Amino acid sequence: MDILLTGSVAYDYLMTFPGLFKDQFLPERLEKISLSFLVDSMSRQRGGVAPNIAYSMALLGGRPRIMATVGEDFEEYRAWLEEKGVDTTLVKVVPGVFTASFFATTDQVNAQIASFSPGAMGFAAQQSLTEVRPRPDLVIVSPNAPEAMTKFAAECRELNIPYLYDPSQQVLRLEGAELARDLECAHFLFVNDYEFELISKKTGHDLAAMLGHVEVLVITRGVDGSSVYAGGREYNVPVAPPERIVDPTGVGDAFRGGFLTGYAHGWSWELCAQVGALAATYCLEQKGPQNHSYTRAEFVARFRKHFDDRGRLDKLLESRE
Repeated sequence: MDILLTGSVAYDYLMTFPGLFKDQFLPERLEKISLSFLVDSMSRQRGGVAPNIAYSMALLGGRPRIMATVGEDFEEYRAWLEEKGVDTTLVKVVPGVFTASFFATTDQVNAQIASFSPGAMGFAAQQSLTEVRPRPDLVIVSPNAPEAMTKFAAECRELNIPYLYDPSQQVLRLEGAELARDLECAHFLFVNDYEFELISKKTGHDLAAMLGHVEVLVITRGVDGSSVYAGGREYNVPVAPPERIVDPTGVGDAFRGGFLTGYAHGWSWELCAQVGALAATYCLEQKGPQNHSYTRAEFVARFRKHFDDRGRLDKLLESRE
């Protein structure tokens, strides 16, 4: 299956705060909040939703394509992705600007406060799916410049290309009517539980209403695993137990990469979510969204310690590492 990922490409600046954010806020003074957190460490990592998802798909043997706009500082990042098996042919360099930047501070219970500078991502709407050859089997519409997300979803509808709608961080920027319009014809809607509640509030759609508009709804629930709603059924899948917890950045993207790998192989919804769960755990155990690694044989062996794939994951082992 040819899967095309649209969305942000960014450098992540990750910091850790040696306390709890919740202890620093005064509820009665939130309208005048002014805080500065002294962090213990900072690292610069490759990130962005589209390459984060693609990275886990490539680890599992896929060759996903990315369509995005980046800055002149992208060439080292491009080489990294191509080496890992990600097709960056449709990644366009915008002269004179930097690649987008994500700044995230994580506290001692993995709560995060983050901000995002769009940089070259602001030019994403200059690209078009009408020019993509060959035409993909599935398009991922993930967080991007809002006008690009709107454009790509509309083009998918016009071209009759199935798409996965993943508004994620941009839920805050998108209006209820925009969200309702673009999930209306989506094949998939992917959200976490907080984003689901926010979308529900903005659109007025409860769970039943959303299931009337999308074919498959996937809600990730942190330590409580994930829920998949498809074909009139609900599948609840637990997390794959981590050996250690290091950094939550990119965990949701890794889940999507694992899930989409399963979907590309035609596996059951439950198995797709289980593959996503383990892919997410590998990411959680390392700092940054693209520093986890494993062979497909290692992935399958660990998977079978927690889930029963009934031999289906043997497909991951058929091609050479």
